[in-house]
Amino acid sequence: MEKDQKRIKSTQSLEKIFQKTLHFIGLRPRSQKEILFYLHKKTADEKIIAKIMQDLTNLGLMDDAAFLDWWLEQRAAFRPKGKRALIMELRQKGIDNNLIQKAMVEKVDEKGAATSLVEKKLRVWSKLPQEICWEKLTGFLARRGFNWETIKVVLDEKLKKQ
Repeated sequence: MEKDQKRIKSTQSLEKIFQKTLHFIGLRPRSQKEILFYLHKKTADEKIIAKIMQDLTNLGLMDDAAFLDWWLEQRAAFRPKGKRALIMELRQKGIDNNLIQKAMVEKVDEKGAATSLVEKKLRVWSKLPQEICWEKLTGFLARRGFNWETIKVVLDEKLKKQ
């Protein structure tokens, strides 16, 4: 009798945590590391964590490659960053370095992202003297993770047109 109660309680706990995890994933795609961290916050039972991770994998809800694609699309659309910053963010999310390197070559247009950011900022800073504008744009792009070569090429193009 007591054994049955423990089993029922364990099953209810598993189901409750699984439902919470589905809600967590439903808010936005998540990396495996994020899901694992979330599960460790919810329970210390390694059997439950392993079971949920296996179920999520079987359902196709835990795919770091798909998460990587989604992350890069979101960054490009809403908050463009350079390769250096993107690599750092993705490493923090627990994405495999090989996947990151492959995606950086295939999917990231660093010059295009820097150009669009400069164009937006030039609307605001175009009235400033050119050297102050250059400094502001250089700092802005550097903080966004763009490398010096990209910054120099884009600023040379855009500031000479002014």
